[in-house]
Formats: sequence, structure tokens, C-alpha cells
Amino acid sequence: MAALLVVFFPVGLLLFLLFMERVEAPLRRADDPEEMERFLESAKQEDVDNIISGGLRKAMKVWRRRLTGRRRRTGSDPIEASVSQRED
Repeated sequence: MAALLVVFFPVGLLLFLLFMERVEAPLRRADDPEEMERFLESAKQEDVDNIISGGLRKAMKVWRRRLTGRRRRTGSDPIEASVSQRED
């Protein structure tokens, strides 16, 4: 019994560490600071509610989805338009 524990404990520990690496990887990845700035400049009440209820990552996901939907409908890129307006 002890021999099985000696064999399976390191394997189990290794599998657990590999699993935790997959869980932690998205948490360590930082979002683009410029994209974050654009998000904060154009945040609506819905975005603020999403931050409160589900966190920043969920709010950014909903915001990106809304922007891509707007791009498909209008055929223009609202992000590029906002950047060009700031440069003028």
C-alpha cells in the first residue's frame, strides 16, 4: 500500500500542478492598457453593472462583443473612429 502511495502521490501532484497552471494562466494575462482606456472612456451604465456583478473580465467581454456587433452592422470600426477623433 505504501509503495502505491509513493508512486501515485508524485503523479497526482504533477497533474494537480498542471491543472492549476491552466486555471491561473488567464488570470495572469493582463489586458491591453490602451484597450482598457478605451473601455473606461466609453463605458455605459450596463458596463458598470457588469463590472459590479461579474467582474472586469466579463464587462470587457460584453463590451468587445458589442463593438464587434456594431462593426458588422455599420461596416465601420468604432475604435478607429474614436482614436482618430482624439488625434484631431
